[in-house]
Amino acid sequence: MHPIRSLVEMESHLASIRQSPSDEGMVEMIVSRPITGGRQVMDNADLNIASGLVGDNWVSRKDKHTADGKPDPGRQLTLMNSRAINAITESAERWPEAGDQFFVDFDLSDENLPPGTRLGIGQAVIEVSPLPHLGCFKFGKRFGKEANQFVNSTVGKTLNLRGINARVITSGVVAPGDPIRKIL
Repeated sequence: MHPIRSLVEMESHLASIRQSPSDEGMVEMIVSRPITGGRQVMDNADLNIASGLVGDNWVSRKDKHTADGKPDPGRQLTLMNSRAINAITESAERWPEAGDQFFVDFDLSDENLPPGTRLGIGQAVIEVSPLPHLGCFKFGKRFGKEANQFVNSTVGKTLNLRGINARVITSGVVAPGDPIRKIL
């Protein structure tokens, strides 16, 4: 069993999270979700306009957010700040449990990345979606109810501690260690 951090412990990381790079950061981990509940850490990934992260189940699973159940292009990709997930769990081995595809050392706050912002990530270009990415029942089950309180707090929502949604604009390959940067 992995220890669960308290809300006070998580909040002690806010200063570090706020110091995340705002113009150019780095991809730290890429995770595919080949099946519901399944996770595969990837050495590199193909991003595709039609299917998102190639090998991920986004393109084939039902979406509760759309009337017809088809995948929402605005939720094609999810990115989470690596400092935020580190505040929640001290073990990088647990990061994939969050369900995000990209863990990046980059400022994902609303102020830094308003919806419509384009980002270069590896060889690909993605666009920040206006759709919120919040802590849910599954996230709380995996990391504890205080983790949900942390990411869904006013500060958590402002800094997008649970992450952001995005869609692919230009296909390309991405690998851990690649830069992620704002495109002006």
